[in-house]
Amino acid sequence: MLLFPHGGGSASYYRSWAAAAPWDIEFLAVQYPGREDRYSEPVPADMQRLVAVLAADLPLEGPPLPVILFGHSMGAIVAYEIARHLSAAGEPPMGLVVSGHPAPALTRPGRIHLGSDEELIEELRRTEATHLDILDNASLIQAFLPIIRSDYRLSETYRPLPGPPLRTPVTVLYGDRDSEVNSSEAEGWREVTRGECEFRVFEGGHFYLEEHRDAVIELLTARARVASDVSAIPWPSTP
Repeated sequence: MLLFPHGGGSASYYRSWAAAAPWDIEFLAVQYPGREDRYSEPVPADMQRLVAVLAADLPLEGPPLPVILFGHSMGAIVAYEIARHLSAAGEPPMGLVVSGHPAPALTRPGRIHLGSDEELIEELRRTEATHLDILDNASLIQAFLPIIRSDYRLSETYRPLPGPPLRTPVTVLYGDRDSEVNSSEAEGWREVTRGECEFRVFEGGHFYLEEHRDAVIELLTARARVASDVSAIPWPSTP
């Protein structure tokens, strides 16, 4: 299970998820350049370059393992683009779960990344994307703002390139009070795949998964179990 963080987020956001995962399913959080242990790496200028950097880290050698991709907010688009990359390489993921983001073709353009620091901080308060103790700490938030601004640029300038639809089943999650995605924008995810597309609506806003973490983990675990059953290779018979 590969977990892709939201804009401004990092791999540590999913630390508790990995701890809550069942023993036989590995939850791996993806780390974007420019934060935590990748702090010294430059943030790619656009989504395609970010995907190229992350795709280079993917272990494609060795026996194939069933892989599910999960991404929230900006992470939904990153996960989708990684799914396209893997599919083009002949190693399509067994499932894609996207959360809190419109379908790629319906991505909302924006200019928040061009605004002042104050406007950017106000946007973070509105979406509850960052804990208040960080937003209220002037020196700390100044250290994070360049990364957050870069992530907003990645999201707000993203446009999907032409290409064939996935064959991977897609599951779409969102909060019923999420101002960042409405039901028609969520329905648009049907267009990205020839496989099944399912929807699950939770109570809450953009970060509904804070209070519904266990339910989301349970859903991801169920998807992984199905993927494992589908991809299982029987042991050869004893001669």
